[in-house]
Amino acid sequence: MVFTKQRMHKKYKHIIWDWNGTLLDDAWLSVEVINSILKKYDKPLLTLDSYRRIFDFPVKDYYQRIGFDFSINPFKVVGTEFIEAYKKRWQECSLHRDAEKVLETIRREGLEQSVLSAADVELVKAFVDHYQLVHYFKHLSGLNHHYASGKIDIGKKLVRKIGCDPSEILMIGDTTHDSEVARALQIDCLLFTGGHHPIEKLAPCQRPLIHNLVDLLAHLNFVIK
Repeated sequence: MVFTKQRMHKKYKHIIWDWNGTLLDDAWLSVEVINSILKKYDKPLLTLDSYRRIFDFPVKDYYQRIGFDFSINPFKVVGTEFIEAYKKRWQECSLHRDAEKVLETIRREGLEQSVLSAADVELVKAFVDHYQLVHYFKHLSGLNHHYASGKIDIGKKLVRKIGCDPSEILMIGDTTHDSEVARALQIDCLLFTGGHHPIEKLAPCQRPLIHNLVDLLAHLNFVIK
C-alpha cells in the first residue's frame, strides 16, 4: 500500500463519505451517458481517461469544456438530459470492491458515518437504499436539485448536525472538489484514486491518497475481519 503522507494516528469520531465515484463505481457510466448526449449534439466523444481529466465541479463548467454553448443548448436542458439518462441506468453500477467490508469495519470500530453528495438528496437516498447500506449512515446529505453545483454549503450544515469537533471528522472523496470542501469545513480529507479524478489531478491537493478502499483501514490502523 502506498500513501503520500504518513498514516493518520489521530482518533476520528465520524467519517464523511462522498458517494459517486468513491463508494459507487460509476465513472464508466458517466462516460457512456455523456457520450450519448455528445453524440446527439454532434460533439466529440470522451474516453474514460479524457473524462477523468476534464470532469470537475461545478458541473456546469465541465459541460462548457466539452463543447456546449449554453446560449444554444441551455445547461438546464443538457444537464437534465444527463441526469434522466443516468437515473435509468445507475442500478447497473456496483459498489467499489470491498466497500461494504470497509463500512462494516468502521462501524464495528465505533465510528459514525455519513454521506455528503453533490447529487439530489432524494437520489442519494435511493442509492443507499438500493445497495442496502442505510444502517451504516447517520446522515445522508445532498442537494435539492440535480445540477451538481457543489457541496460546501450542505457540508457545513452536515458538520453542524454531526456535532463533533472538526478535527474529529475525516472526509473520503475522489475529486479535487472533495478536497476543497474539506478545506472549507476545516476537516481532514483522504482521496481515492479510483473514481472520477485520476491521480495526476488529485496529487496536487496534497492529501493522503488511497488506491483501493481497504487501504483506508490501514490508514486508520483498523484491521478488516
